[in-house]
Amino acid sequence: MDVLNRGFGGYNTEWITPVFEQCFAKQHEQQHVPTVRLLTIWLGANDAAFPGSSQHVPLPAFRANLAALVRMVAAPASPRYSPATRVVLLTPPPVNTHQWHWGDRDLATTRTYAEAVKDVARAEGVPALDVFAAFWEAAGEDEARLGELLSDGVHVNEKGYGIVFDLLVEAIKENFPEIHYENLDTVFTSSEKIDPANPGPLLRKDIFKHVSS
Repeated sequence: MDVLNRGFGGYNTEWITPVFEQCFAKQHEQQHVPTVRLLTIWLGANDAAFPGSSQHVPLPAFRANLAALVRMVAAPASPRYSPATRVVLLTPPPVNTHQWHWGDRDLATTRTYAEAVKDVARAEGVPALDVFAAFWEAAGEDEARLGELLSDGVHVNEKGYGIVFDLLVEAIKENFPEIHYENLDTVFTSSEKIDPANPGPLLRKDIFKHVSS
């Protein structure tokens, strides 16, 4: 299974919506493109900026926008409905104001948006990774220690991404075991099975059949 990372720095749920619409095929187009097996949506850190910031999205609008993104692929009535696509939401991580010196967000407000992500996940029937809680626990509930997990007080560093990775793998195993890495078949055979004298038969695959099935 291929992994595509589409990150949009500085975006909030308002700005990402038209981009999201362009990234997913409509139902009548889906036979011509690979199937998205798992969609992770990680938004909220910028929405949680204080009112007056260009990135701020009020909490009710944030909830509505996030739910609309989920429904765009999960609701049968949606033009982009994709029944094979599993959706996972991630909460924003906590903010470390000891590192982040722009003065446009804080820990308490971000926590509120993190809770909103979990509320939307429950309402829409999809899993949510509580990145906020995991980071807060890893930092011993000490805001200053969040610097061990964040590069600048908002963005996640290598150690932080390790926590996120573990949370995601565990969520896949628990909720979608059929696409857990231990249960995925390989497209091409392992090298040990290749016959050097006649490698062709094992190496010719219908790749597009695999990526779209």
